[in-house]
Amino acid sequence: MSLPNCPKCNSEYVYEDGEMLVCPMCAYEWSATIGAAEEADNVVRDANGNELQDGDTIVIIKDLKVKGATNSLKKGTKVKNIRLIADGDHNIDCKIPGFGAMSLKSEFVKKA
Repeated sequence: MSLPNCPKCNSEYVYEDGEMLVCPMCAYEWSATIGAAEEADNVVRDANGNELQDGDTIVIIKDLKVKGATNSLKKGTKVKNIRLIADGDHNIDCKIPGFGAMSLKSEFVKKA
């Protein structure tokens, strides 16, 4: 049985680790049961597993410290009109009232 190439770096040196597929070249892990189609499309999901799209409204679910700022982002802050990005580990670009432009990780937000 041949394993698929890595969806991130297209490496052929993919191996199985339980139910997960792992790429040793870029350390990317993905589920063998979900399939590479969803992973390759860069589906962004919130902390509850809901799919996020450009223009959605989200709510921050945890107090987040902001580097270089005196205040932190408070739990329950509502952010409107988000933009999804594919590069890097922060996959949401947005403008937060009182803070300005910011990048967030989808694991710290939920869809409103």
